[in-house]
Parts: sequence; C-alpha cells; structure tokens
Amino acid sequence: MPPTVVRPRQGAASQSFPVPSYPIERVRLGNGLRVLFAPDRTAPVVAVSVHYDVGFRSEPQGRTGFAHLFEHLMFQGSANVGKAEHPKHVQAAGGIFNGSTHPDHTDYYELLPSGALELALFLEADRMRSPKITQQNLENQIAVVQEEIRVNVLNRPYGGFPWISLPPVAFDTFPNAHNGYGDFTELAAASLDDAEDFFDKFYAPGNAVLTVTGDFDPAEALTFVERYFGDIPARAVPAPGSFAEPVRSQERRERITDRLAPRAAFAVGYRVPDPIGDLTGFLAYCLLADVLSDGDASRLERRLVQHDRSVTGVRASLGTFGSPFEQRDPLLFTLEARQSEDATADGVLAAVDEELGRLAHDGLVVGELERVQARVVSSLLREADDALGRAMSIAVHELRRGRPELVNELPAEFAAVTADEVTAAAASLLDQGRSVLELEAGAAPTA
Repeated sequence: MPPTVVRPRQGAASQSFPVPSYPIERVRLGNGLRVLFAPDRTAPVVAVSVHYDVGFRSEPQGRTGFAHLFEHLMFQGSANVGKAEHPKHVQAAGGIFNGSTHPDHTDYYELLPSGALELALFLEADRMRSPKITQQNLENQIAVVQEEIRVNVLNRPYGGFPWISLPPVAFDTFPNAHNGYGDFTELAAASLDDAEDFFDKFYAPGNAVLTVTGDFDPAEALTFVERYFGDIPARAVPAPGSFAEPVRSQERRERITDRLAPRAAFAVGYRVPDPIGDLTGFLAYCLLADVLSDGDASRLERRLVQHDRSVTGVRASLGTFGSPFEQRDPLLFTLEARQSEDATADGVLAAVDEELGRLAHDGLVVGELERVQARVVSSLLREADDALGRAMSIAVHELRRGRPELVNELPAEFAAVTADEVTAAAASLLDQGRSVLELEAGAAPTA
C-alpha cells in the first residue's frame, strides 16, 4: 500500500511528509497476553519480540540491578530448551536474537528467515512459561552481570555517564534515582526466592506484549501463538505504580571524578511534559533536542563546538536510552558535553543559557523547523522499514499508550508541531531548576 501524504496544520512547517500505513492486527489471549501482527511481505524475514512491562524502575529497593539480572536469567534455558540452546536454535536457523532492560520494560527478540516463525514463538513461549530459575544459574549470572559492570562502567572512561550518575542528581525517589545496572553487594545478595517472586509478579502473560512483523500469514501465526502461548496460566498483573516527582524550582548540582576520563564533562537534566499524558507537548521537546544538537547546523554545535570551541562534542536527548517513546513520566531532557582543555562547566552552561534564551526570544530561523522535522521523520521511516525496528516500535507504543498505530501516525504528529511550540519548550528549560552533574577528569589529557 503506497504511503499517504499528511500536510501540517497552520503554524507548523510548510513541508509534507510521507506516512507509512502498515496494517496492524490485535488479538488478546484468554490469559491476558496481548498479541500484535504486522504482516509485510516485502522481504522473507520475520521478527518476533516479547516486551514485559517491567524495567529497572520497578525493581525492589535493596535489589538494584535485579531487572537486568533477571533478563540474563531468561537466557539460561527453560522446561524444553536446555541451557545455551536458545541461541543455538536461532543461529542455526540463520537468525539473530537479544534482550535488553530499560527503565520501564524488558524486551526479548528474534529476527529470522520467515520459515522459522514457529521456532521463535516456541522458544519465547517456553521461557515465558517456565524459565530455569536455579541457584546455579542465579549465581552464574550474578557473576556475569558484575563482570559486565566492570567492563562497561568501572573500567571504561565515562562509563555510566550520564545515564547512571545523573538520575540521583535529578530525582529523589528510589525508582527514579537508583543505579539500574546494580550495586555489587545488592546483586550478590539476590536470592532464589527473589528471582521466583520477580518472575511470578512481572512475567505473567497479561504483563507482556507479543509482536510479530514481516513475512508471515496472520492466520497461521495465530495458530502457532495459541498452540504455544494459549495454555500458559494467567496470573495477576501488578498495577503500574506512579513514579511522579515535582519539578524543582532551584538548581541542584553535584560533582564526580572519573579516574579514566581524559577530559572533563558535564550533563544537565531538565524535566519535560508527561510523554504519555501530553504526547503533543512532548514532541516539541523531541524536536528541540535536534534543533540544539543534531548535525553541524544545530545551534549548540555551531556555538559551542565551532565558534567557542569550549566543548569537543555536544548531545541533547530525551529519556535514559533507546526510543524517547518507551518511558513513562518522569524522564529527562539531557544535555551532555565533553569540555575542551581550558573550558569550565559554568562557562559552557552560560553559553547554553544564552542560546536557549535567544531561541525562546527570537524564535526559529526560516527553514530550521523543516530541516529538523525532516531528519526526525526520516529516522522514523527508516526504523519502521526494518521488520525488527517496526516490531520494537509497535510493541513500545502498545505497552506505553495502547496505540501501536503510532508507528503510522508519528510522522504526521511531528509535522503538526509548530515553531512556537518548540520555542516555548526552550523557554521552559530556563524556567525550572535544572540538575547539573560535573565530571572531573582523573586522567592526563591525550594528544
């Protein structure tokens, strides 16, 4: 089906964007599992993903890193699949697989030749039904996660900066502020009872979304889904808790030292509108991030990197990592930069404030909104063109908003954002108490 063209509302940019029209079918099994089918016969591949509505913001206090640890446990075999056999089955069929833990969900996926759809569904159903949660597997994976932390955080320059180190500055509550990668002592204290309780509470079919995209027949896929997932017992689903915290009126600042970092750096966190309750308002901040830092023509790139030469690079983003649409409120608009040798954090922040003020007062220049909207929409279209990217996007939109159709609708939503909405977003960053994290370099600068 050819894409339609959506034209922006009055006051938005003047250009039009193609809009995808991927069909989406929805089924709900008797045990509560939500199933999404998005067939597309353009390539002989199929993607299968399972998204569970639990991330590291839901893990119990005193068990930091447990959601990530449990993701590892889910790869240790299940009732009918031996340890390390899940990867072997997928790779032998010519596919790829992985899983990841996020603030508000955990996902598992396979991308395979279309003839291997039944295999992927069997594998995911078997571990949803009965993963091998044993003391031996738990101890092995605690050691694996601890080593991952050593490699990715403790022994790497800027490891965990700023996604681990900024939230404790920006937030006060355990769900929002704690280290989702995990504390070594708390990981080591995780028990088999903890793991079994976590599985029973959060890995129920009714707390998950199964998504199938690509080259498949929906009727045949539904037969496989009912065969493998249909008799998994239903369990109670935990009510989603609120992570709400008030927006601060005063700045908060902290400083850390990174013994491996060659240059000082800083990160600034600002609060933004609820990405679920106020999606329209949230989109203006998504565009603002690109106005500030996406590409050589972006405002902070030109000011800080090209003109002042006070930083070696600058980046603005929304959310902890991944898609900005996957997180619930509250989340941060984060600006991060690595400073040049003679620059100070205060000097760079003053320049950032000046650019935000100029944007809020003078507005966008001609063509600026169109350029940024085109970049964002182009990225969305590329992501949706890939079977796996489409599966992951559809699942997140269902999980967070109950609207998998947003994979088709977001280009039009972005096209409707006006220049005034973007400049108002810039002004709002100046009107709140930001959170500033300074990183002092502990290593000698490299040549």
